[in-house]
Amino acid sequence: MAGLKEKILAREATLGVIGLGYVGLPLAVEKAKAGFKVFGFDVQKEKVDMVNAGHNYIGDVVNEDLKALVDAGMLVATTDFADAARCDCVCICVPTPLDAHQQPDISYVRSSTESITPYVHKDMLVVLESTTYPGTTEELVKPILERSGLKCGVDFYLAFSPERVDPGNLIYKTKNTPKVVGGCTPECTEVAAAMYETVLEAPVYKVSSPAIAEMEKILENTYRNVNIGLINELAILCDRMGIDIWEVVDAAKSKPYGFQAFYPGPGLGGHCIPLDPYYLSWKAREYGFHTSMIEASMMVNDRMPEYCVDRVARMLNEHKMAINGTKALVLGAAYKGDIDDYRESPAINVMQELLKRGAEVDYYDPWVPKFRKGALTMESLPALTEEAVGSYDVVVVATAHTNVDYALVQRAARLIFDAKNAMKDVSPRDNIEVL
Repeated sequence: MAGLKEKILAREATLGVIGLGYVGLPLAVEKAKAGFKVFGFDVQKEKVDMVNAGHNYIGDVVNEDLKALVDAGMLVATTDFADAARCDCVCICVPTPLDAHQQPDISYVRSSTESITPYVHKDMLVVLESTTYPGTTEELVKPILERSGLKCGVDFYLAFSPERVDPGNLIYKTKNTPKVVGGCTPECTEVAAAMYETVLEAPVYKVSSPAIAEMEKILENTYRNVNIGLINELAILCDRMGIDIWEVVDAAKSKPYGFQAFYPGPGLGGHCIPLDPYYLSWKAREYGFHTSMIEASMMVNDRMPEYCVDRVARMLNEHKMAINGTKALVLGAAYKGDIDDYRESPAINVMQELLKRGAEVDYYDPWVPKFRKGALTMESLPALTEEAVGSYDVVVVATAHTNVDYALVQRAARLIFDAKNAMKDVSPRDNIEVL
C-alpha cells in the first residue's frame, strides 16, 4: 500500500477515468488540475476527439481549463483501453440505466471492467463510481478483475466511491463536494481516500465496505424520491381541496427545524433520483423483501406526467376545447432548470403523453435545441416570440429555466399550465393554472 499511496501523495501517479460524460469528464479535469497525468477512456470516438481538441461538451467544465490541460499534455482521451496499463488508478464512471423492463442494466460497468482486466497490474487501484445496487463492487467487479490472476487487497486495490454530481449546481461541483469511500479492505479504503484527498478540496468520509458506500448513495436519492412522491401526492389532494400546495410548502418551511422543503412537479428526471429506487427494490427482492414505501412513491412520481396532462385536458375542457387536435407548446425539455441534460426528463414524458392523446406538440428550450428519445425526435422553436406563443391553444411549463421570458408568455398565451410554479412572480394570472 505504501508505494502507491506515496506515489499519489507525491502526484507521481498516473490516473485514468473511464466514461467521459457528466461525471467522468469533470473528474478527469479535476485530477489533471491537481497535477496528475490523466487518461480519459470512452468508447465514443466523437467524445474522445472533442476532448483531445480541447472542445468541452459538459456544462460543469470550464472550457479554458479543459483546453489548457489538453495543451499541456496533462489530459489525454483515448478509445484504447490498453492505456490502462499505464495507469496507477482507474475510476469507472459509466452509465447504469434501467432496461426496458425497469431492471438494472449494468452492462456498461461489466464491459468497462472486462476492458481493463487484461491491463490490471500489481499495486493498482480501481474505483467504481457508477451508481448501482449494493454488492456490485464485490459481486461483479471484483471477480472480473481477479481473472487477471491478481488478488484484490493483496495485489491490487478496489473501492466504491459514489458520484455526487449535481449538474448546474452553482455552489457544489466535483471539487468541493464531500466524497464517501468504501474499500474491499481497510488498505483499499486508505489508498482510494488518499487519491480523492489529493485531488479534491472537500473532505473524504471513509466507510467500512463498498456495500455501505453503495447503499449510502441509494439512500441519498431514495430519500429524495420518497419525499418528492409525498409532495406530489399532496399536490393532487390539494388540487381536489382547492388548496395552493405551493403556499402550503412555503408556510411549512418557515419552521427552522424538522422540515425540509420539497416541491411538486411533472415527475422526476436525471440519471439518479428516478433510477436508484429501482436498483434498490430489484436487489431487495433477492432477500424476499418488498420496499413498499419506496415503491409507492415511485408509482406516484411515475404517474405525474400523465396527471399533468389530465390537468391540461381539464383546462381545455373548461374552455370548450378537446385535447385531441389542440396545439400545445411545452416550455422545457431538460430534466431541471438551467442545464442541457434531458436524461429521464419528465418534460419529454409530458410531450409524449400529449402526443398520445392527439395533441400537436412543439417545445421551446434554450438549453436543449433538439433531443431524441426512442422513436421521438424533436427540435426546439428557435425563439420565443409573442406571435409564436399566441399561435398555441395551451402552453405547458415543464422545466423552470431562468432565461425564459415568462412575462412574455403570460401576455401572449391563451392558457398556461405551470407544472413548476416558474411563473409565481408573473401577473396578471387569469390565464395561468399551477400544478
